[in-house]
Amino acid sequence: MAQFELIMPKMGESVAEATIIKWLKKPGDSIDLDEPVLEIATDKVDSEIPSPVAGILEKILFQEGETILVNATIAIINSSNGSAAAPVAEKTETLAAAVPLPAAIVEHETNESQPAPTDFSSSERFYSPLVRNIAKEENISLAELEQINGTGKDGRLTKNDLLDYLPKRNQKQATPPATEKPSEAPVRTVPHAPAVSIGGGDEIIEMDRMRKLIADHMVMSKAVSPHVTSFIEVDVTNMVQWREKVKSDFEKREGTKITFTPIIIEAIARAIKDFPMINVSVDGTKIIKRKNINIGMATALPSGNLIVPVIKNADTMNLVGVTKTVNDLANRARNNKLTPDEISGGTFTMTNVGSFGNVMGTPIINQPQVAIMAVGVIKKKPAVLETPQGDVIAIRHLMFCSLSYDHRVVDGSLGGSFLRRVADYLEQFDPNRSY
Repeated sequence: MAQFELIMPKMGESVAEATIIKWLKKPGDSIDLDEPVLEIATDKVDSEIPSPVAGILEKILFQEGETILVNATIAIINSSNGSAAAPVAEKTETLAAAVPLPAAIVEHETNESQPAPTDFSSSERFYSPLVRNIAKEENISLAELEQINGTGKDGRLTKNDLLDYLPKRNQKQATPPATEKPSEAPVRTVPHAPAVSIGGGDEIIEMDRMRKLIADHMVMSKAVSPHVTSFIEVDVTNMVQWREKVKSDFEKREGTKITFTPIIIEAIARAIKDFPMINVSVDGTKIIKRKNINIGMATALPSGNLIVPVIKNADTMNLVGVTKTVNDLANRARNNKLTPDEISGGTFTMTNVGSFGNVMGTPIINQPQVAIMAVGVIKKKPAVLETPQGDVIAIRHLMFCSLSYDHRVVDGSLGGSFLRRVADYLEQFDPNRSY
């Protein structure tokens, strides 16, 4: 048997490290080709790591809960294929020196107006690329980093240690010296969550990792963006009748079901091309106008959490392409098979609150985007139709759509016009079109 190194894979362009959640195999266990060996978590998604070879797990180099850099050796497998393998590396955190920083971390390169980069080589303490990046963004010197207690292995400073330290640091910096004259300007206080009383029969449930990330992201979004929401009611009768007519033939021909989601995404992509300033992000006082139209779709997981896989370049696909992409991403999301890149890079998000029987919703913007659209349940209702012979009342399929947008850069005129355009494309759906 030949020894094979199991490497922590690169899980996306913006992912520099991952945490081991659970080992699915223990030393001495046999492993089949492509059989999952362990579960890992990144800041974006949880994933299973399969074995690229068949054999026996000889040695585990890192334990559950440890955070490992990509490209580091995490286990040794005695391969049964007899092929040559790379020499076994000892478990050491000095592997970090050979791992290049991902593009997303080094994209903000220093220039003449920025302070010189910190020289971490002078420290005997290991700092991961993610910790270094946070320190750089927060302008934390190496001397200050050295004073922060770390909870990682051998006192290593983790991302969570640094994030826990920042509020205390900012509070200390904001506190004026005792000799200073108090400012007469009104003091803005940071709101704190109220104390929660617990009764005898109450159950305490600890948030899982994904729910904590969602909670932090939602609070951040509301703090960053002044949210405004507009609503519109859409007559989707043509769309409903067309889908009912073609769904059986579509499934036989394409091997997948067609739902309303890809049809709505197609309309959103067309409307974004008409109103490209809805497809932007805000960076300080700069507006970043996105070239690509990457539409995220909020997907409920069996755990009750939410994840947002992204249909990249949705405007370049036909309806069949959008449908297959939507179904593939949704299925793999529910089976925890998505990669970090597949939930990154979104420029606009759609969420279907109608799947829960809700008529409308006021969604929170998925930062750093500036708009998110919710679609409600489709219901039959009596509606007034204008005909050459006069107005008539008919049974129509109606649906509410809502658009939450960042009022810093999206005014009511743009937000309302964009929402109206999406409605126009849905209402003017050609009932005789092919797919």
